[in-house]
Amino acid sequence: MRRSIENSLCFGLYDPAGMQVGFARVITDCATFGWLCDVFILDAHKGKGLGKWLVQTIVSSPDIRALKRIQPATRDAHELYSRYGGFTPLAAPERWMVRVQERT
Repeated sequence: MRRSIENSLCFGLYDPAGMQVGFARVITDCATFGWLCDVFILDAHKGKGLGKWLVQTIVSSPDIRALKRIQPATRDAHELYSRYGGFTPLAAPERWMVRVQERT
């Protein structure tokens, strides 16, 4: 996990006492593509608009705005990404593939 964070653009949310309450990262080549992932808001802080603000902050970041394509993956936040990040479903999902490798 440490290496994945060190090699990503990371965004954190902190309460006034300095405790982390949210996080997201973008895996990117910093030129053409970014994958938005590992987005979370702690349960005690949900419902306060922090997820919306985090997504808006990420997509308006100069490093991210410069990318041609940014792509999130989500099980349950499609509306959040669509409404506050301007994301749409893949235009040609038949062109995308994945390879998942078991860790040893």
